[in-house]
Amino acid sequence: MRTLLPLLRTAWACRVGPFVVARPPRGASAGPGSRTMAKYHREERGQPRSPSYRLFLKNEAGHYISPFHDIPLKVDSKENLFNMIVEVPRWTNAKMEIATEEPLNPIKQDAKNGKLRYVANIFPHKGYIWNYGALPQTWEDPHQKDKNTDCCGDNDPIDVCEIGSKVLSCGEVIHVKILGILALIDQNETDWKLIAINVNDPEASKLHDIDDVKKYKPGYLEATVNWFRFYKVPEGKPENQFAFNGAFKNKAFALEVIKSAHECWKALLLKKCDGGAINCTNVQVSSSPFHCTQEEARSLVESVSSSVNKESNEDADQTWHFLGE
Repeated sequence: MRTLLPLLRTAWACRVGPFVVARPPRGASAGPGSRTMAKYHREERGQPRSPSYRLFLKNEAGHYISPFHDIPLKVDSKENLFNMIVEVPRWTNAKMEIATEEPLNPIKQDAKNGKLRYVANIFPHKGYIWNYGALPQTWEDPHQKDKNTDCCGDNDPIDVCEIGSKVLSCGEVIHVKILGILALIDQNETDWKLIAINVNDPEASKLHDIDDVKKYKPGYLEATVNWFRFYKVPEGKPENQFAFNGAFKNKAFALEVIKSAHECWKALLLKKCDGGAINCTNVQVSSSPFHCTQEEARSLVESVSSSVNKESNEDADQTWHFLGE
């Protein structure tokens, strides 16, 4: 039996599954029940291309939110319409990502050994070959073995490769249709890669499943497998491996993976599993023990430097790497 924290029901709260989510002010987007796309605003703090840089998100009412926990997974009750947070615009190299271990999970540039991370240009590709991001309210549990891959999750939200024609912006929140999924095995962890398309893309109306991608965008899926296979090789690492011999699974399979990752996220937010260093601070899921007030969220953000500083403002190495099969 599920055990939830006692909650006061007010006119400003609504129950969604096991959660109670704060109802937004009149006129604002209501999340999963809203008929129109929620409007999210970005706020940059710190110097871009520096370790201090953080990109926070606000909702339509101007309140700080967590893109990991406070943006609804689904749009309305439609089976195949999801919110996606764009982390990396197509053709860019900076490895931007949701900071899962920081309060309110702003987007930052990943760093290793004190050095900002960029993906290499592997001929013929410049940077990332899709708009790359994540589905909110999903979590790949590192302690739970996936029945399809026999490997545990990678401790992140599910990654999304958006294959539409428009170059999107870091921090943008869009509605996507899921088309299929690829199972990357990275250091013995399952790292699912969803294939999706922006619903507002001109080609969205003719893409409904993974076979449609093969038909209307020939070579794109093969390029995607090769990109993920080789992208760490310039760093001196071995080629990545895949479950299912690198074959893409269809939409129905992908939706089941999303459903499972959403259930893992629910357990995480209700403290029913070991989240390790994951920061679950949120302002919308009031049934979660990690819930905070809007005032507390503002204080968390204001504690992050907003000044433009003289920290390293390095650019990506534009060397081209030529790798074979």
